[in-house]
Amino acid sequence: MQLPGPDVLFNLFWGGWVISWVVAASWSSRAVAKPAPGDIWLYRGAATLGFILLTIGGRHQWRADRLWDVGYRGAQLLAFLTIPGFLFAWWARLHLGRLWSGTVTRKQDHHVVDTGPSALVRHPIYTGLIEACLVSAIAAGTAISLAGLGIITFGFWLKASLEERFLVQQLGAEAYGAYRRRVPMLLPIRLG
Repeated sequence: MQLPGPDVLFNLFWGGWVISWVVAASWSSRAVAKPAPGDIWLYRGAATLGFILLTIGGRHQWRADRLWDVGYRGAQLLAFLTIPGFLFAWWARLHLGRLWSGTVTRKQDHHVVDTGPSALVRHPIYTGLIEACLVSAIAAGTAISLAGLGIITFGFWLKASLEERFLVQQLGAEAYGAYRRRVPMLLPIRLG
């Protein structure tokens, strides 16, 4: 049996994640507080632009404008390497349960979740998605896809920073501050 081509695999894995994520959105509790609407546009704009560039850059993966060539089999392997990122994001999503939200919110009975994947990084969903974007950009090997990866990462960092400021306001500086001092933001290592 021959594996599908890299383009088919990337579309299958990314499409499967998007569809499953949208369907699961109905599982969360009602939001009781949100940041000001103007605070969300920068991170949403950055993430959207980044995903567009990553997608456009990926469409050019078999053209001569690539910076490197991972080869057909290498691209297939990289497509499969999106799965750990998606699984990590799903583990976090399931662990958060009804506290999960696609936007920055405080849910009813909100509390700091510091177990499961959130014991490794404070924003494990973003970490998993950045990993999937990273291997997608490597497979594409274009400047456009790398720019998309950088902008997506910046967008998730903006969203994580907004979320943390909001949670400090909503839950108290000590409740979130202790967690923040103990667990790194996006990478499961401390930088400095």
